[in-house]
This record gives sequence, C-alpha cells and structure tokens, in this order.
Amino acid sequence: MPTTKINTTPAPGTKIGPIYEYTDDQKKMMEELKEYALSLLLPPTDSYHPWEKRWINQHDTIPRYMRAAKWKLNDGKKRVKGTIEWRREFKPELITPDEIKIEDEGGKIVINGFDKDGRPIIYMRPGRQNTATSPRQLRHLVWCLERAKDLMPPNQQSLVIIVDYKTTTLRTNPSISVASKVLTILQQHYVETLGRAIVTNLPMLLSFFYKGISPFLDPVTRDKMRFNPDLLELVPASQLEAEFGGEHDFEFVHEDYWKQIIETCGIEPDGTRVRGKELNPPEVEALKEKQEKAKAANDGKTDFFLSYVSPTAPFNPLLFCSLPASPFCSSPPGLLISPIAHYDYLPRLCRFITTAITPNTPKPSHNDPIISQTSPQPTPASLSEKLAEVSITSPPQAQVVSV
Repeated sequence: MPTTKINTTPAPGTKIGPIYEYTDDQKKMMEELKEYALSLLLPPTDSYHPWEKRWINQHDTIPRYMRAAKWKLNDGKKRVKGTIEWRREFKPELITPDEIKIEDEGGKIVINGFDKDGRPIIYMRPGRQNTATSPRQLRHLVWCLERAKDLMPPNQQSLVIIVDYKTTTLRTNPSISVASKVLTILQQHYVETLGRAIVTNLPMLLSFFYKGISPFLDPVTRDKMRFNPDLLELVPASQLEAEFGGEHDFEFVHEDYWKQIIETCGIEPDGTRVRGKELNPPEVEALKEKQEKAKAANDGKTDFFLSYVSPTAPFNPLLFCSLPASPFCSSPPGLLISPIAHYDYLPRLCRFITTAITPNTPKPSHNDPIISQTSPQPTPASLSEKLAEVSITSPPQAQVVSV
C-alpha cells in the first residue's frame, strides 16, 4: 500500500561502514590540519563564526579532507581553506527552508532511506525539474546535502546519490554548465562525502551528457559511479523505493515529505536548528534560550516588545518592531527591515525605536543580544514622526517595507 512516510533511519541490524582507522602519523597530521583550520576562523564578533567553528569541529571534517588530500598536509590545508572561503559566502547551514521550498515542490531531489552500509540515499530525478536555471537550484542541492548529513547515523561520513533518468528529456536535463557546478561543490566542498553515485534508466539520447561532464570528474568520483546496477545488492528492500524493485512503496506528496524532513532534522524557519537537541553551536543555543525566556516573561504583559539579534549573533534575521492593535489602529503598525547583512546600525536603530516610545529610557547596550522595553503605546503619528527625523545608514539591500 502506498505511503508518504520516508525512511529516516537505517534498517535494523545495519552495520555502518566504512569505518576508518588511522595511524599515529595520520592522527598527528589531522591535528595539524585542525589547528590550521581553527587559525582561519572568523573573529567571534562575526555572525557566522559559531557555525564555521562548528563545521571545523565536526568529527568527520578534518579526516575527510586529509583522506581527500591523500595525506599530503599542504594539499589538505589548501582544500580546507578553499571550502572555508566557499562556506562563508554560501553559508550552507543557514539556507532557510522558505528560500528553496519552491525547488523542492516537484520532488526532483528526495532524501529517503539508507543503503546496506547505513548511508543516506538522495534520489535525483531530473525529469521532475520544475524551475528555470538559477543559483537557487544549487542552493537547494546544498540544502539537501546538509539534510542528508543531518540524517547520517553515528560514524557514517558518506551518502548515496541515485540519479533516475526515467522521465528526463533534453529540456529537463541539466546543462553541462550546471552539472559542472554541481560536481565542483561535491568534489571540492563535500570531499569524501559521496559514497556511491548510481545512474539508472539513462537513455541513449542522453549518453552524450556523461561524455560532456567526464572531464570534470576526478578519478575518485568516477570510480564511485555505477550505471544500472542491481540496486537490491546495495540497498535493503525495505529501504529501497518500489519503482526500483524495493518494498518501500513511497508516494511523493510534497507537504508530507517537507514536514518530515524539517521536523526530523530540526530546522527552524530562519535556518538555525531547534533548541534543546544539541544541533546548534553553543552560542546560538544560549541566545535562543535567552530569547525564549524573554518572550515568555513578556507574553501578554507588554504593550511593546522589541527583540533583535546582536552583531555577534550567528544567523541572519529579520528585524521586526511591532505594536499590538489598539482602538485607534486596526492592525499593528510596524517597521520591517530585511534582509540584514551587516549589524553595525542595529544598536542605533534599537536606541531610536526605544526613544520613540519612552524618551527617558536608558540607552540599550551594544552587546545585549536581546532588548525589550515596556511602555505606554505611542500613537502611530508619533512613531511615524520619529521615523522621519532619524536617518539610518544601512546596507543597499535593506529597505523599510512598511511603517
């Protein structure tokens, strides 16, 4: 009977593999590489610092880069430095679900099940392409790679990608350019993460595609590719989708699938992780806890609540200042600034907002991650007048949406 439930854990009795063992010399090189990577860390005042530190300290990061460098320390340093720079620009941990949800709606990338070694399986179906080529497609791919890593059982460091060309046409097949960018991300920034790459139902008409991308395949990746294998030799029947000969009669319904992935991986709307599951960096966890306590303390008691993330906060927020409805206002007036790429103007904005409500309120500290003030509600006119008086310097992409 068809089901919309995905497999988020390996089959019972699965033996995780491969398990890597290292010599004393290799352990020493890994320590040196980690020390080097930590020396490249952004300053603690940078919003991405906690996530960068978290990535470096993950159990598999340094070993993967040394294996990819074939235990050549200088090559390992070059590789890890390149990925750190890429992650600073891409910020893969903080891609918000809403940003890429439209890419996910057609089911062209689905995470479901595990192979016999406990590797998460990512199904890619180019025939379900539902959007025009754009950078968002790559961000969706990276988001899915991060979710597959979230689902990896302990000691597992790799995943399986099954590319199914059953319904693919020349129109829906990705271009050589897009494919080369995907390979660059996999080979350079998710090194040693691809355990197997399986291609099924490849029509002769598209065989030229693999000839076109072959120059971009490094030998290690090429050795991991298999064309039309017997998938039941690699994946337990209970974990393999029925259309590939398995017993898991999975039916893709996006809202059901989406909810399962978000909840299982503990993803918040802002891209961070649910608090209390040890998924966030410690700094983020502490900030979230403080925010929740402040919100609970003010719930139902305040006329005005202003919460903002400080310059040291590890994610890119929306800043929302709102007032509850009142007899003279049918809906809450508000100031929404989005997106915020730099935080240097936030303290001034918070001081301004607070002053607009109660002129005698002490100026908030620049270092406080949360500021809340309670005061009589101002009239919309007084708030608008105050807004008009103050000039706020902000990044070009920031804009006042409504007042």
